[in-house]
Amino acid sequence: MEGENTIVTVDEKDHVHLVKESQPEDILCPEMEMDENENGVIGCADGSAGFEGEMGEESNVIFSREAPILTKGSLISKGHCCGSKVRSKSSELMESEIQRKDKNKQEKKLSRQERIELGRLFQGAVSSQDLELAENLILLADPLTLNDMLCIALDSIWFLTTRQELNGITGLIKKIVANGANDFTRAALRTSFLASCVSACQSKTMSLADTVGIMAHRLHERLQECHGDEVLKAEAGAKVQKFTEWALKCIGVHSRCQENKGRRSHSTILEVQLQLSAFKNFLDLAGNNLTGKDFTEAFDAACFPLTLFSTSGISATVIQGLLGMLVEGGADNVNQCFLEASRFGSTELVRILLQIAQRNSLDIDVDLALGFASHYCKIGTMECLVEEGNAAAFLGPLMRAAERGCMQVVQWFVDRGCRDMELCLALTAAASSSQVGIASYLLPHIPQHVLAALSIEVLKAAGERSSGSLDGVAFLLRNNFLGDPAATYAVADSIARSSDEAVAPNLRAFLKEHWSEAAYAEGLSYGQNHYVNFMRILRRGGSPICLKDLPPPLVTAIAYLPLYRECQEKGGQLLPQKLRGQLVEAASRVGGRPVEKNSQARELLAILEQHLPTFFLQLPNIGSTLL
Repeated sequence: MEGENTIVTVDEKDHVHLVKESQPEDILCPEMEMDENENGVIGCADGSAGFEGEMGEESNVIFSREAPILTKGSLISKGHCCGSKVRSKSSELMESEIQRKDKNKQEKKLSRQERIELGRLFQGAVSSQDLELAENLILLADPLTLNDMLCIALDSIWFLTTRQELNGITGLIKKIVANGANDFTRAALRTSFLASCVSACQSKTMSLADTVGIMAHRLHERLQECHGDEVLKAEAGAKVQKFTEWALKCIGVHSRCQENKGRRSHSTILEVQLQLSAFKNFLDLAGNNLTGKDFTEAFDAACFPLTLFSTSGISATVIQGLLGMLVEGGADNVNQCFLEASRFGSTELVRILLQIAQRNSLDIDVDLALGFASHYCKIGTMECLVEEGNAAAFLGPLMRAAERGCMQVVQWFVDRGCRDMELCLALTAAASSSQVGIASYLLPHIPQHVLAALSIEVLKAAGERSSGSLDGVAFLLRNNFLGDPAATYAVADSIARSSDEAVAPNLRAFLKEHWSEAAYAEGLSYGQNHYVNFMRILRRGGSPICLKDLPPPLVTAIAYLPLYRECQEKGGQLLPQKLRGQLVEAASRVGGRPVEKNSQARELLAILEQHLPTFFLQLPNIGSTLL
């Protein structure tokens, strides 16, 4: 018949091997299996670029010297397969060869090179929709090559555009299975991975080249975040990247074929339905050959590429339908993939998995997912979990964010609305970790009456949880966290004098030395002794510089400038009691009259400034440092 593509064979002794012609557009689907290594990173069991097969065995695949040599160059030209006129005698010879080959199929296997070339030819036939040639090639395949062909045929379903193409590829898959292909597990895993890559690459906001770059970059970031042996991580990364590059190369070739045919790169709803129908047909054909474990691994393989994206315009329809069918088949790792997607900020995947869980009445931990997303500062994913997943457990993530000093996450939770108790606990976490920026942000959001009621517990918990530094506690006290100096000093003094064993010893010692009433008395006494010593030097000193003859402002500076600068450096609204005691004594001596015991830093330093030379003053307005 005119235009038919037929393979003819002659005597068994005339061996003519397939000719390999490498072209850039060739897609050789690697025989790989995806697994999950110890680091939880999906990898490839074999990173080879070609088909794996048994080597060293003589192939019984032969072609007639009288007919054109069957090569990829002769089969494929500009995306189409060229036909040739074949005589009826040749057809009879081919049928005879096929019958003979069927008898020896289990005894003889193709060599690796022959499998590679046959795979190339089959890939070309499938890509160009030359199903007649593809069916003829199936008859020449051994069991290993048939499994390769099953993968190649199944991978092509994600590029279907018409009902005719659907019927053709479905029939081709059935024929491959009828001829002995049985590795449904590898086919399901690989095509799930590819379908996910196709969905990611159908972004309306990125080109294919941009997608490749982003996937490589984020894969590297993801591996850096994983814990484990560096060698294993490097090996896993190399395998995953190799498989990803294969998938993207496959997508690129199919995309160019569609462009050559004048088709759009983004699938329509009808095309998506055709593609999902093809996958459903495959699952029905596989039947009990696919176990629950197979569906679980395929689900993981489909989710993995999408964890490398956030909201980059992923085509969600295909992947949602695919994942839904895998769940119906028995995949039981929806929650695990959901948590992974939340951790890596894959908002679109999180949204898809939420819908799948709701549709199938599956339990997923949205609150734990919110914790993962907040820990890695994935704000978009956090919004999705709260608005669409109804996550409501803010306390844990808020406290951890405050403890780490993640201002963006803390602000997000506060803006969303937190209870007063939650804010107090977050303040405690920030103070215990000396995250003074977070503490400063949280203080105005907590009502004063709430702080007053919980003040002792806040300071005790901050001291107990601290890792040695009490800067956070000192910050709260210096900034008058109760809004009343007397109340703030009283709380610190109460804890300093407490015999409660729950009070951390280092906190008690710190407050007793700097913030207690005893510390104030000590500071006052120190100030009095300093004044006496200074006056003795002034009146009896033997220095050739007669201090008493200096102008009074200079004398004041000599006596109290170090104290003034130390108080300035402390900052905040309140001074530690010991330092305040010294300042009260200094202000009384310089001002020539006693000052109130409850006078605070701003008022006391203002008295000193009136008697110090202006060129010694660091700031003209004390209010700019002590508010």
